[in-house]
Amino acid sequence: MSGFTYPSARFCYSRLGGDARYNLPGASSGFTLIEILIVVGIIAIVAMTVVPMMSSAASVQIRSAANMIMADLEYARSMSISRGEKFSVEFDTTAEIYRIKDKDGAVIEHPVKKGFDYVIDFRNDGRLDKVDIVDVDFDATSVIKFDYLGSPYNGSGSPLNSGVISLQADTTTTTITVEPVTGFISLAD
Repeated sequence: MSGFTYPSARFCYSRLGGDARYNLPGASSGFTLIEILIVVGIIAIVAMTVVPMMSSAASVQIRSAANMIMADLEYARSMSISRGEKFSVEFDTTAEIYRIKDKDGAVIEHPVKKGFDYVIDFRNDGRLDKVDIVDVDFDATSVIKFDYLGSPYNGSGSPLNSGVISLQADTTTTTITVEPVTGFISLAD
């Protein structure tokens, strides 16, 4: 067989119209089983992290609402001390709102949102719409006032004996407490 010659690789390449390895009969393009399993595994891991985050939206909102209320109570208390005047926080559990008022009973202007009254509306705020103000009890009133020393008073003007705000979002509840005399504000889950 000395007279027989094999075609060169260059001949095969040009004759088959490209790289001969990829033009074999039976070869097809697509995903391998391992590639599909890797993608399914990645999707499963992402789903396992997203589902708990979605279910905890209520607990995140209730924590945010509690922190906001505590900060606003502290703001009213600080305003009373710094200006030497009474400021109050008035809650309306049926409308799910609260507002900060000055000594004359007028709603004060929000310090950040210029031109807006200091009214927090849980129903119309997407950050707080899962939270309900279940109960507000400042010695049987829904108003707490702070004097020029920062001491809390109930809505009728008597020194505060107990102050509690209860919040609920789904099955999560939390309670904000305002201490008598000192006006110290704390959170209990």
